[in-house]
Amino acid sequence: MREAFIASIPVMMGYIVLGMAFGMLLESEGYSFLYALAMSVFIYAGSMQFVAINLLTSGATVINTIIMTLLINARHLVYGLSMIKKFEDMGKLKPYMIFSLTDETYSLLVSAKTPEGCSQKYYLFFISLFDQCYWILGSLAGSIIGSLLTINTTGLDFAMTALFIVIVLDQYLTTDKHLYTYIGFGISIACLVIFGSEAFIIPSMIGIILSLIYVYQNGGKEKCMKSY
Repeated sequence: MREAFIASIPVMMGYIVLGMAFGMLLESEGYSFLYALAMSVFIYAGSMQFVAINLLTSGATVINTIIMTLLINARHLVYGLSMIKKFEDMGKLKPYMIFSLTDETYSLLVSAKTPEGCSQKYYLFFISLFDQCYWILGSLAGSIIGSLLTINTTGLDFAMTALFIVIVLDQYLTTDKHLYTYIGFGISIACLVIFGSEAFIIPSMIGIILSLIYVYQNGGKEKCMKSY
């Protein structure tokens, strides 16, 4: 537990802050801390939880919610496959490891080297558990603070978007392969122009996935795997 806690500190610094932003936004829309707690315990999908606030307040249909969730979290299909071998000895803990595999947790687990004298099974488990606890703590804190204080939440909904922008910029600056970045931005901008700001996300996600599959099947297989 001690070693897992130390390894998870970088995620803690981000999850508590982002979780607070989520909790404040959810509370500002009239949902109590119980909703923040339930969503962070049972859904636990950072970017999707931010999107869920808009889905709840806009009266989105179940079908739209399912499609949006699938497309936004489609990346899990890719990096989840790379954890099959690492999770094969997790036993009864395996379902939770699959459930708790967020982007940031994945980045820790995929490079984790179990400290000498520690059980790999429980070392990986506690990293995942601590990360979710940080998110839950941040969500609750944000919701409670938002209910006690009058806070202008303008801009908070951009927190998760800002995080992904930073990640994209970092990847762009640290590699000389920019094809996939151009595909993502190009298709998104085209769909924004064609479908408008209210309906461009699902078409752009579908377009990006189909484009990546095309590139993968036409000579880009090795480059795609290296980029992941």
